[in-house]
Amino acid sequence: MIDLSIEYLFRKHYSRLCHFAWQILSDNELIEDIVQDAFMGYWNNKHTIANNDIAIKNFLYTSVRHACYNIIRREKVEQRYHLLNQTETVEELQTIAKIIRAEVMDEIYKIIQTMPNGCQSIFRLGYLEGLTNPQIAEQLNISINTVKTQKQRGLKIIKSKLSPELFSLLTLVFIEG
Repeated sequence: MIDLSIEYLFRKHYSRLCHFAWQILSDNELIEDIVQDAFMGYWNNKHTIANNDIAIKNFLYTSVRHACYNIIRREKVEQRYHLLNQTETVEELQTIAKIIRAEVMDEIYKIIQTMPNGCQSIFRLGYLEGLTNPQIAEQLNISINTVKTQKQRGLKIIKSKLSPELFSLLTLVFIEG
């Protein structure tokens, strides 16, 4: 049995192990740490490893390979975690936006019910059902100017009865809705 010194083993295998690890990870700083850890692992466990070059080489390569794959696994887990967090954040924001939209729309519906009948129907057709001014005028058999006037009147009523915060959100509701 030959007592292979750690310095001899390091000189003999270090660059090969680094190249081997680089093929898996391509990160020089990590690779150097991994290879050095493999040598430390050998040194701490040398009494359980056969004292020949082949067994030592197998131990070192296996240690490096396992360390590289562990890093890859950890990175994949971290990527999945970040992706899930981003997805949850987007979903939370979408849910909050839906809640806000529902609250604003509820207030608007309540206010619309207080409008005079003509204003109410024109406002509903124009803003809630998406009809154009000419379509509303044709459907209700009124002039386009009457439609415009009643829509403006409806907006003034909503603006006067809706809290300033909700009125600011009104624009967002109709833009995103």
